[in-house]
Amino acid sequence: MSNNPINSYEKRINRVCEYIDQNINQELTLDALSDVAAFSKYHFHRIFLVYTGMSVTRYIQLARLKRASYRLAFEKEKRVIDIALEAGFESPEAFARAFKRTFDQSPSEFRGEPNWPEWHLRFQFQPKPYGAIPMNVNVIQFETTKVALLEHLGSPDTVLATAGKFIAWRKATGLSPVKTSKTFGIPYSDPNTTEPEKFRWDVCGTIDTDIPANDYGVKAGIIPGGKCAVIRHKGSHNNLDTSIYAFYREWLPNSGEEIRDYPCFFHYVNFIYEVDECDLITDIYFPLK
Repeated sequence: MSNNPINSYEKRINRVCEYIDQNINQELTLDALSDVAAFSKYHFHRIFLVYTGMSVTRYIQLARLKRASYRLAFEKEKRVIDIALEAGFESPEAFARAFKRTFDQSPSEFRGEPNWPEWHLRFQFQPKPYGAIPMNVNVIQFETTKVALLEHLGSPDTVLATAGKFIAWRKATGLSPVKTSKTFGIPYSDPNTTEPEKFRWDVCGTIDTDIPANDYGVKAGIIPGGKCAVIRHKGSHNNLDTSIYAFYREWLPNSGEEIRDYPCFFHYVNFIYEVDECDLITDIYFPLK
């Protein structure tokens, strides 16, 4: 029997997949699925992605479309609208669009003559390939840090507007100045797998004073202390996910460590207006138990 710790992570993800398949008619919440996997909900989406090559939302949709395709092919008497509703779609039109995108056939085309070879290809899941990514991981004790924070809730595409508002507060008040304080970003979920209106990201700056009432929405907060793994990412912020996914896939399963119930967070060591994009430095913290 293999004691490979990576196999342990694969088993936990497989357990989630089995749970989804067995409860496909139920509401499948993030809390429930992360509990099945025994992963923090803040990290579950990314770990699921690196082990299946797709988001958990997409996996659930595929599982429901898989059953729907069987209904179409082998239960000719069943109406398309009933199959669509059973698969969790609000209308036959939405079902038809998703089915066509997935299988390259409309529901009626599939019902008439299923393209089974193409159909099978959709269910050959592969881990998200990254190859070996050089990674220098340090395990440190992060001190509880008092911060000023501005919460962003909405599309990741407008995060920079929130960052600009936080910078304006810094300049207007002289508090948490960029030159003498640290700047952090805390994404509470993966922007690649979160509905835009539900994406939360906090921009933070260290501070050692109280925060007066203000019109910017900046308030006091803390980043909790504790053991953390830290990796340094060099280059564009657009590629942060490459380092994050590599950590979850390559280092964490072999480390003997377990992630804590707090999101990973970023320390922006420098900024795009100071250096070329290729010279950006971002330290990524992964809270550990």
